[in-house]
Amino acid sequence: MALTEIACKKASCPPDRPHVRLADEKGLYLEVTAAGGKYWRWKYRFMGKEKRLALGVYPDVSLKAAREARDEARTTLAGGVDPGQARRDAKQQRQADHANTFEAVARRWWEHWRQGKSERHAGYTLRRLEADVFPVLGARPVRDVTAKHFKDTALTVQARGALDMAHRVLQMSGAILRYAVAHDLAGRNPAADIRPGDILQTRRKTNYARLEESELGELLRKIEAYQGGPYTRLAMKLMCLTFVRTSELIGARWQDFDLQAAQWRIPGRVDDAKGRKQYGMKMGTVHIVPLAPQAVEVLQALQTLSGGRVLLFPGERDHARPMSNNTILAALARMGYKGAMTGHGFRGMASTILHERGFAHHVIEAQLAHQERDEVSAAYNHALYLQERRAMMLWWADYLDKARKGADVIALPPRVA
Repeated sequence: MALTEIACKKASCPPDRPHVRLADEKGLYLEVTAAGGKYWRWKYRFMGKEKRLALGVYPDVSLKAAREARDEARTTLAGGVDPGQARRDAKQQRQADHANTFEAVARRWWEHWRQGKSERHAGYTLRRLEADVFPVLGARPVRDVTAKHFKDTALTVQARGALDMAHRVLQMSGAILRYAVAHDLAGRNPAADIRPGDILQTRRKTNYARLEESELGELLRKIEAYQGGPYTRLAMKLMCLTFVRTSELIGARWQDFDLQAAQWRIPGRVDDAKGRKQYGMKMGTVHIVPLAPQAVEVLQALQTLSGGRVLLFPGERDHARPMSNNTILAALARMGYKGAMTGHGFRGMASTILHERGFAHHVIEAQLAHQERDEVSAAYNHALYLQERRAMMLWWADYLDKARKGADVIALPPRVA
């Protein structure tokens, strides 16, 4: 006879017996112990062997719920699977999921990936994961992460204006899932189903001719030996050291430099008498360029030529106007780099080398003045990451010295008399 809720509630075990079993239907029964415990059990046979499956404790698991659990187990058995083994497998999977969340796997990937990377670059990559990915996907089992999860995460990063970082989120996520697949932690890599261009915006970029890093040393030596005008040679040297835009370089005015503080503050906008923009930043806000000692040395050499003029690089015929935009391009062509290098190419080369050496992307972008600025942020963004940028520009100037000389120069200790 099938059990009822009233019978389950009133069921008890005589004190002289360790337990009694009250049968329901289809192998389900309620085991009542002398201590008062009531446990649901289901008896079944698998491959000719009798087995039992625990289905919970009464009254936490009601009669109705116990029957539903039994029926679910019967369905599993009908499919040729041992319900008890299926439950053990599921428990192991839950434990594995707890140990193999996306964040846990990502951190193991990072430890593997960071080998051979600079501490700066490795640290920056981990910080980006911690800031942009882990808060959204970190607690999710890595095997349950889908292409939609990656897409939504990247779109969230894009929504705050960080387009490059949105692309990097997809790139890093794909690498993490490849690692998970390779170590049997996930069945496939859903990030491979997404092409960044299908979901993310792109900036329209102009490709400027530039040299490879391996050609930089020869270029620097040719600039040093350049036989053209001294203003042109010093302009190219300063461009190498600061990688500002050509228009910002040739329009530079002495009043914007503080050599004692080793700083160049490029104004947001300087208009001529007719109100037309004459000089200033492309984005229209102040931009600070930290000056390495090598840059200060170039500026001191320029001071000996200036004769009290307003401009650092006056035009050849009209000293009240800056040198032509084509002056540096013509000098590069004269040195044999026609079509191979431009003034803007110094910026692209610096960006590539600094990224490859592990400097943080946001610091490089700040020094290149690539931030998208609005009226609110314009008041302070000119000083963004200034300490990190100063350290980076010091490293860059030393790097250029080493490239020009062709090898690292090791300072010998002073001789003791």
